[in-house]
Amino acid sequence: MEWEVVIGLEIHAQLATKSKIFSGAATAYGAAPNTQACAVDLGLPGVLPVLNEEAVKMAIKFGLAVDADIAERSVFARKNYFYPDLPKGYQISQYELPVVGKGELSIELEDGTEKIIGITRAHLEEDAGKSLHEDFHGQTGIDLNRAGTPLLEIVSEPDMRSAKEAVAYMKKIHSLVRYLEICDGNMQEGSFRCDANVSVRPKGQEKFGTRAELKNINSFRNVERAINYEVERQIDVLEGGGEVIQETRLYNADKDETRSMRSKEEANDYRYFPDPDLLPLVIDKDLIESVRATLPELPNEKRDRFINELGLSSYDAAILTSTRELADFYEAVLAATDAKDPKQCANWVTGELSGALNKAGLDITDSPVSAEQLAGVLQRISDNTISGKIAKTVFEALWNGEAKDADAVIEAKGLKQVTDTGAIEAMIDEVLANNPDQVQQFKEGKEQVFGFFVGQVMKASKGKANPAQVNEILKKKLAE
Repeated sequence: MEWEVVIGLEIHAQLATKSKIFSGAATAYGAAPNTQACAVDLGLPGVLPVLNEEAVKMAIKFGLAVDADIAERSVFARKNYFYPDLPKGYQISQYELPVVGKGELSIELEDGTEKIIGITRAHLEEDAGKSLHEDFHGQTGIDLNRAGTPLLEIVSEPDMRSAKEAVAYMKKIHSLVRYLEICDGNMQEGSFRCDANVSVRPKGQEKFGTRAELKNINSFRNVERAINYEVERQIDVLEGGGEVIQETRLYNADKDETRSMRSKEEANDYRYFPDPDLLPLVIDKDLIESVRATLPELPNEKRDRFINELGLSSYDAAILTSTRELADFYEAVLAATDAKDPKQCANWVTGELSGALNKAGLDITDSPVSAEQLAGVLQRISDNTISGKIAKTVFEALWNGEAKDADAVIEAKGLKQVTDTGAIEAMIDEVLANNPDQVQQFKEGKEQVFGFFVGQVMKASKGKANPAQVNEILKKKLAE
């Protein structure tokens, strides 16, 4: 039987506010356990939550970016469950009336086509604390620093049909929240994580299969691996005559497998009801428009501009706009060059620079070579001071901190390109004189020997001869 995979994602993005969603406690990462949990976060008797306005604005910002409905009136609810790291015995969330309603996001598939993924809702809620198991030898420690941290839970429609589509969607959301500067997207710190709802059904069947929810996956690679494992597990169960049970499962990255955690709760298991301590959230049009005015150029808009105005390929534009930081770096390089060659700048940013960053395990924001320094290298290629090959030597020197700019490297290492026609002619004459057999082969039609001559001339010039001039003069000499 042929099976179809159905996937929906629930992404939890920690909002980049300095204080928590219902209290003034700090949200900074890395504090000592239980030093950032105040009386409100702990739900002590007599305390009252006060909504963080910045968290609301960030939720609106996301909603506008995905062309979603913004609710003029939304309500906070209590989601009741009992767990050691939930001190109040309930989590303040939104249920029936979320702040962000239906929207959509386009993703790029591997074949270059685009697919629209529906967004069901995005609602505000507080995070729970964290259970710590590693350091307590048979016991569990509780750190409540995260309790009350503002989250935006972004719930997709079940529109994805493969693990790769799910990863593409997750990456697009990750890029978007960072463009909007509403979430730092740091997966290692838990700022961006996801639950995946996975089911399978016979191909052609409209009714959804029974789904399993894979909890708290915090890397793109693990999302793909977890979904693929779960799909195979469910197919094996069904083809073996069994039934898939609706449940919550955890993914073990070391063993590359999912395991049952608990039976999947329904909404009524949480006994949702409106939080009596919080008034309904009323958002007027003026607030929405003031937030709209702060929207940056979004990834798709920037990508289209790079293609239509700068003439970049769809591939280059997609890479360069994958993060706001990379796009800003590219535009800074382009702005700092006199030649204003978008393709040359793109080639160096996505090629030499990105390769060096990947090898060193660095982000673009930590690049040892600044946009201005890279622009200086490209400027010297454009004015024929150095060749593209020599430019790589200059780049490496800048990367290693050997000089402050390209000109200083070129001067110190004597890398200036030889453009004197007479000097190049003399080198070519010497190469041709020393290789009469190869000259004869070329004249007899063996044109691939031309590359041999170019190589010998470049070797004689220690790589400094202008390649274009070498090719031009060599062709004339061989035609004589």
